[in-house]
Amino acid sequence: MFWGVGKKRSKVGKLIDRMGYTQEDLAKASKVSRNTVSKICSDPDYLPSGSVIKKIMKAIRKIDEGAKTEDYFDI
Repeated sequence: MFWGVGKKRSKVGKLIDRMGYTQEDLAKASKVSRNTVSKICSDPDYLPSGSVIKKIMKAIRKIDEGAKTEDYFDI
C-alpha cells in the first residue's frame, strides 16, 4: 500500500496514512468536520482551535495510546 504518496502531509496525516486510516475515519472518530480534518492532515502549518485539537487527540489515542499533543501539533 502506498497511502499518501506524493501528498504534502502533516504529522497527523502521516500517522493515519501509516496506520491505514482515512481522513473520513478520523473525522468520524473525532466528530470533527471532514474539511477541518483534511486541513489538519494536509497543512503542516495549520493550528486548529484547542477544542478541535482535544477531539483529534482523543481519536488519535485510540490508535496510539501514548500519543502526546506536542507529537502532532506545534503548540
